[in-house]
Amino acid sequence: MTPKPKVVITDYDYGNVDIERAILEAAGAEVVALQAKSEDDLLEAARDCAAIMNQYARVGARTIAAMERCKVIARYGVGVDIVDVPAATAKGILVTNVRDYCTEEVADHAVSLWLALARGLFPYDRATHQGLWRWQSAAPLHRLRGQVVGIVSFGKIGQAIASRARSFGVEIVVYDPYLSPATAAAHGVRQVDKAELLARSDVLMMQVPMTPETRHFLSEPEFRAMKPTALVINTGRGPTIDNQALYRALAEGWIAGAGLDDPEEEPAKRAVWSPADNPIFTLPNVIVTPHAAYYSEESIRSARETAASEVARVLTGQPPRNPVNADALAVRA
Repeated sequence: MTPKPKVVITDYDYGNVDIERAILEAAGAEVVALQAKSEDDLLEAARDCAAIMNQYARVGARTIAAMERCKVIARYGVGVDIVDVPAATAKGILVTNVRDYCTEEVADHAVSLWLALARGLFPYDRATHQGLWRWQSAAPLHRLRGQVVGIVSFGKIGQAIASRARSFGVEIVVYDPYLSPATAAAHGVRQVDKAELLARSDVLMMQVPMTPETRHFLSEPEFRAMKPTALVINTGRGPTIDNQALYRALAEGWIAGAGLDDPEEEPAKRAVWSPADNPIFTLPNVIVTPHAAYYSEESIRSARETAASEVARVLTGQPPRNPVNADALAVRA
């Protein structure tokens, strides 16, 4: 009797894998759910798996080299920086991701972080809870209308942020080397180079994928080039901002504030983490959320169903709907 193909879920924080199990078992697979925090935790289970699904755990070259029969690595999300895609491609393994499942949530979250900082909601809240009833508790605040909002990376999420921001009467400028002039014109935004983006932005919205080119896109030279009243919002990958430089910029007043959905160390990907590890958590002019910009009950369900369905499709001989490296595999073949 032929054994059922084994699908390894490397890690998850959804409480259970019932959604995935229902989809995959219907496709004839066996599901093994782990809570791996390192590749050492994956090697044994990965060796004979037919597929891997990962949320935070890295699936790197060492794990991929150990795989003897894997057909697909499915990422629970858009970014695939925690999958060694070239190693998977070299071994003939498909990589898939989940797209367009949280565009509205991330755009809402980015704008919420901006408004919370721009309107001083957190210092006002802290002050009133301490018995201080003073409009000066969050001073100085500045009118939003007429400000410049800079957006780095103008894909679907950047475009959704722009549509929301426009209602506040701001000018929108965009830095994206891959953006066509026609797309920029269609969305009523102006393309600028990095120097103009930094010099003019009153709020800088980062929605950047993690690549070698985007690592530390913002570091000390960039923060020093910005307005001292500027706000930085990052709902993209944490390591696109140099956190040591950001701490200095916030502590020494090079910029006014920051809203981060994930700091550079990306705590969910670490076995042990404490806010004491990062001095940014001591600053009153920074808001940090736990990589939650993508979250709604609806988006979580969509991500889980889509990732599991991609695996089911591949295991039953169908092409995936969200391939990452299908073209590279075709060239290799």
